[in-house]
Amino acid sequence: MTWRPKLVALDVDGTIVDHRNELSPAVKEAILGLREQGVPVVIATGRAVPGVYDVLDKLGFREGLGVASNGSVVFDVDPFEVVHTTTFDAREAVKRVLERVPEALVAVEEVGIGYRVNRAFPKGEITGKIILDEVDRMVSQPVTRVVVRAPDHDRDEFSKLVEDLGLDGTNYYIGYTAWLDLAPEGVSKASGLDVVSRSMGLTAADVLAVGDGSNDVEMIRWAGRGVAMGQAPDELIAVADHVTGPVEADGLAEELSRWLD
Repeated sequence: MTWRPKLVALDVDGTIVDHRNELSPAVKEAILGLREQGVPVVIATGRAVPGVYDVLDKLGFREGLGVASNGSVVFDVDPFEVVHTTTFDAREAVKRVLERVPEALVAVEEVGIGYRVNRAFPKGEITGKIILDEVDRMVSQPVTRVVVRAPDHDRDEFSKLVEDLGLDGTNYYIGYTAWLDLAPEGVSKASGLDVVSRSMGLTAADVLAVGDGSNDVEMIRWAGRGVAMGQAPDELIAVADHVTGPVEADGLAEELSRWLD
């Protein structure tokens, strides 16, 4: 029998929307076309919950489950209800980073609300309600996610610095800029999607997943068909079953159109 996806899991930035947070008509049409054929579509993103709603509003639907914060948070979309969270003690990891980069910006997720931050982030980089707070208080209790941003650092320089810190007990991802995501050890978009698929009576083999970043590696490896966007880094392309076009060329629409009747 020819394989067809029973669930589609999609990254957001660089996959559904471009780096201006814009959704192309072709991508929207392809996503909605699959849904009309009865294939559920779930967002699986590094964004926090408000960022998931941002893209759902662009697409024009609010239903099912969402995976936010690189898998630390799984929630019912409408009405909003947290289904599953994983937390960790971020104090030591944050302390180590700030010892090396004392001027870094730190944000701790407030699930379903936004972030607590030590200083303002560049405009548009984090969404939801932003609350100014002190770092020690922000990480005094277990958290789902921490973002560390070093706007004055080069990405490669920052990546090397982070790798040298030996952040044991955490799962971390470096973004396209000097951006560090800290998450609980063993948690990823794949672990969040496993919660989603099991709730639907499905397995990883039933899932088509598409992404473009280092935080998509586990998801792409886990899915029955894992697809990397054309601009994805080598580490993601290496584990993908297929590489589609880049986001600027509507690569997601190209892949999803394969499965449209």
